[in-house]
Amino acid sequence: MNDKVKSRVIGIDIDVNTTTIAVVDLRGNIIAQDSIQTEQYTSINSFVEALSERVIALAEANGGYENIRSVGMCAPSANFLTGCIENAANMPWKGIVPLAAMLRDSIGLAVALGNDAHCSALGESAYGVAHGMETFITITMVRSGLGSCFFSNGVAHLGYDGFAGEVGHACIEDGGRQCTCGRRGCLEEYVSNRGIIRTARELMEKTDTPSILRDAKELTLESILDAANKNDALAIEVWRYTGVLLGIGIANYASIVNPEAIIITGEIIKMVYPKMWDVVEETFKEHVFGNIRDKVKIVLSAVNDHERNVLGASALAWKVKEYSLFK
Repeated sequence: MNDKVKSRVIGIDIDVNTTTIAVVDLRGNIIAQDSIQTEQYTSINSFVEALSERVIALAEANGGYENIRSVGMCAPSANFLTGCIENAANMPWKGIVPLAAMLRDSIGLAVALGNDAHCSALGESAYGVAHGMETFITITMVRSGLGSCFFSNGVAHLGYDGFAGEVGHACIEDGGRQCTCGRRGCLEEYVSNRGIIRTARELMEKTDTPSILRDAKELTLESILDAANKNDALAIEVWRYTGVLLGIGIANYASIVNPEAIIITGEIIKMVYPKMWDVVEETFKEHVFGNIRDKVKIVLSAVNDHERNVLGASALAWKVKEYSLFK
């Protein structure tokens, strides 16, 4: 029997395009990493096979497989309580996918699976500005959507079935835009990549405001941001409108949860921070419950966007009960 204390875990961040795999030590140092292209694997079985091969090869090349304690994964629409990806709108595999069990059976180690927003919050708690905080919210703004998780008394609140914190699918406009989840008016459809671009298109259709965006070959976040930087009135209105809706959404969230802080993460907010942050803060203060108005901090994450989720997944790996076929 091997009683050696294992000092490393594997963290895996699965997103729509790329799956990142990392060997992480006890202190959260990323020892080595690799990746595969998620979108290439339309079959979950072929994805698990490819992922297993990369996990084993990366571990063997960096200290040996025998030093790996467990594996943590994060993915959109993943449920920590079931270990499944459940009805993911943006992933190549549909329905209920028991990914944690599939990978565990393939590699012979304990595997935990969490929602990407849950793991992002774990990463912030362990290695970011939320370190030492007991009650906080994380909001993750990426091109594909809006994720969230909140910690209560030092523990991630997952809800009865594991789906707590879905602020991206809170209705911000009754009968509004069609969402990928099947409902209408979800906040995600206004503050995600596709939502911001749609706002620009709608403003061009509904107004006669002159704009360089009208002559753009392609509407992108970058082109809208560039136009705003050139004082284009329509582009500036896109960011103002987006900031108002985001501010209302997080004000409602904070009024219910009463957090110490709201931590905003993700590539979109880092990109557009100067253009809409004042609006977000002003709208938040206008709509949040008065008794907590000046007590909730809204801060930007300081953790590298490319490392947060994989570090959060590694933190999840330490929480799962150790198991190995090789003991």
